[in-house]
Amino acid sequence: MSVIIKTPEQIEKMRIAGRLAGEVLTMITPYVKEGVSTGELDRICHDYIVNTQKAIPAPLNYGAAPGRPGFPKSICTSLNDVVCHGIPSEKKKLKKGDMLNIDITVIKDGYHGDTSMMFIIGEPLEFAQRLVDVTRECMYKGIELVRPGARLGDIGAAIAEHAHKNHYSVVEDYCGHGIGEGFHEEPQVMHNAMAGTGVELQEGMIFTIEPMINAGRKETKLKGDGWTAITRDRRPSAQWEHTILVTSDGYEILTLREGETSPLK
Repeated sequence: MSVIIKTPEQIEKMRIAGRLAGEVLTMITPYVKEGVSTGELDRICHDYIVNTQKAIPAPLNYGAAPGRPGFPKSICTSLNDVVCHGIPSEKKKLKKGDMLNIDITVIKDGYHGDTSMMFIIGEPLEFAQRLVDVTRECMYKGIELVRPGARLGDIGAAIAEHAHKNHYSVVEDYCGHGIGEGFHEEPQVMHNAMAGTGVELQEGMIFTIEPMINAGRKETKLKGDGWTAITRDRRPSAQWEHTILVTSDGYEILTLREGETSPLK
């Protein structure tokens, strides 16, 4: 499957979907606190996406196939050693010191916006804050290399260099992806790659950059629910994600939240 270059009309629809996804994270932020269950966070986000934004939560029933149930909730909530695709639950109540990734994907007028961010519950421990901060820096290190003529490998190389310099590992079992009318399109965006390799970026490409950075080893394993990926050594993991458009002279972050700025500036 080839990479889809978006038309100006498609890009405008992607801008809308991206803005809505970012707005869900802004909306849910005040609710992310000690004692709240991830199941409650899912319900709040679902209601906001469906009733306020008049959009569709893309994860709900995603991946359903004969003999395999789809993802059962409207958002992903990945807690502590969960790398990605954590399933919200009434049993998972947030406690002080927890690290939580909330991953939002909405569909509006047939197009997807995909983004995630990290939360630390209560007063953060130094090791947790550092992992969260470095992971966000990794994402922006990759984003800032996006421009026509660059290679996908340049993004992954910059992310891996920053992670390894800070003595963290980069998850290789999951990656970023093209996005548009499809939730997951070409290309795959690896977060540990060799500079100068991979697909050459062109104006009109849209994809996610979403590094998953582990405090321990890079290996992951899948839980019995068929969705939740955890670190094999059970040490913490962090992730940040934005949807990126390649413009004529650089990039545009389609999921940028109001007031958000790069930690590299």
